[in-house]
Amino acid sequence: MARSDRRYELRVRPSVAKDLRGMPRADVERILARMEALRDDPRAPGCEKLSGAELYRVRQGVYRIVYEIHDEHIVVEVIRVGHRGEVYRNR
Repeated sequence: MARSDRRYELRVRPSVAKDLRGMPRADVERILARMEALRDDPRAPGCEKLSGAELYRVRQGVYRIVYEIHDEHIVVEVIRVGHRGEVYRNR
C-alpha cells in the first residue's frame, strides 16, 4: 500500500510511445490518466502481480499497462502498454 505522504516518480520506457501509436486517441488519454494514477498508489485495487516476474499490471478497458515498482527508489516504471491479447507476448 502506498503511503499518502509520498508520490512515486513515474518513468516510461521509450518503447511505450511506440505501443501507444495506432491506438484510438480517447483510449490513449484514458491510459495516460491511469498511468498517472500509479504515482499515488501503484498497488491500487485491480492491480495484479504477474507470475514469474517482478511485474504488475492494471487494466484500462481492453488494454493492459505492465509496470515495475521500485519501492526503494520510489519509482514506478511503465514497461509496456498493449491490447490484452498481445501485451504479454515477447516480454
